[in-house]
Amino acid sequence: MGMTMTQKILAAHAGVEKVEVGQLIQVDLDLVLGNDITTPVAVKEFAKMRLKEVFDKKKVAIVPDHFTPNKDIKSAEQCKCIREFAYDMEIENYFEIGEMGIEHGLIPEKGLVVPGDVAIGADSHTCTYGALGAFSTGIGSTDMAAGMATGKCWFKVPGAIKFVLKGKPAEWVSGKDIILHIIGMIGVDGALYKSMEFVGDGLKHLSMDDRFSMANMAIEAGGKNGIFPVDDLTLSYVKEHAQRSYKVYVADEDAVYDEVYEIDLSTLSPTVAFPHLPDNTRKIDEVGEVKIDQVVIGSCTNGRIEDLRVAAKILDGKKVAKGVRVIVFPVTQKVYLQAIEEGLIQTFIKAGVVVSTPTCGPCLGGHMGILAKGERAIATTNRNFVGRMGHPESEVYLASPAVAAASALTGKITNPKDVA
Repeated sequence: MGMTMTQKILAAHAGVEKVEVGQLIQVDLDLVLGNDITTPVAVKEFAKMRLKEVFDKKKVAIVPDHFTPNKDIKSAEQCKCIREFAYDMEIENYFEIGEMGIEHGLIPEKGLVVPGDVAIGADSHTCTYGALGAFSTGIGSTDMAAGMATGKCWFKVPGAIKFVLKGKPAEWVSGKDIILHIIGMIGVDGALYKSMEFVGDGLKHLSMDDRFSMANMAIEAGGKNGIFPVDDLTLSYVKEHAQRSYKVYVADEDAVYDEVYEIDLSTLSPTVAFPHLPDNTRKIDEVGEVKIDQVVIGSCTNGRIEDLRVAAKILDGKKVAKGVRVIVFPVTQKVYLQAIEEGLIQTFIKAGVVVSTPTCGPCLGGHMGILAKGERAIATTNRNFVGRMGHPESEVYLASPAVAAASALTGKITNPKDVA
């Protein structure tokens, strides 16, 4: 009986030839990550160990991105705590305002995760890096502290679900639509503590930005991680961004999967997740009349350059609907600069859009776009739980940048083909 891609990576990092589903193993870590919300707790736990250094100054990354630029005194104190810790520990990969980005966009961009790695992060969307053929998953702050101290973490080996993607997506259908379709199909607990492994000839039609978006939302189906096979596109990205060596793992032909789904990408439509769960999905033609007050384009899910290009293409030469607030959050400073150089920012501002510095902002109800009672937002973020983006009686609809931009023009959830 063979192993899946995820199981092979975990076995190698545990120093064993083979692992089985449900087995408890201790693995060596290639990266330990934290942000301004989760790291302060980890710092307190680390202090209890009375250690004077982390296990590896190059393998710990701290990115204050959730409440930064600091929105209040409490967030400023949190960032001060982790800033001082990073300086005291001489952590090389500490990124703050001016050189930062939203962590799950910044880490791949900086080349800090490569194929075959095991990465943990005190943030649930750490599963993003599976797009690079790595095992990456979210953990708690105490596990982050232990990881920083020892360079190791305990895992229960997950089972796996295989998603065989076939065909070519239609125009305006992106990785965000694909993952929303999958979550709507299997439910928010459909992959509970399992590896979501994406394969098939349809992958050749998915860009790295598509793959990052899909891996990012594996957690929204309950997945332990999402992971893509390493192909020429992956290697091209890695060679452009990383200096480290890497190892490519391939699932065995006789690997065992709990379930296998085949999805014809050519049959998918732009998809919207209605409140208040990511699996409450509808095809764009089934949405009906849903008026909106705010549009958010960005986040660690959809703030990359391709996302901004798509949004700008739809908004170019047009004006957002009167009374609709539209906010764009580039995922990193590099993406922000590239968007300026390509004229995308100019397009946004002329259309009546506000462009923000890279930050998580309103995604988690943080700042720079909080919703009031009764307001509705369509967002390219990853969660739409009750009160996620503000008042408990507000509503968040999840969609792709194309749908979000189209909706900005009409003031209601709109099919991109109707305005492009």
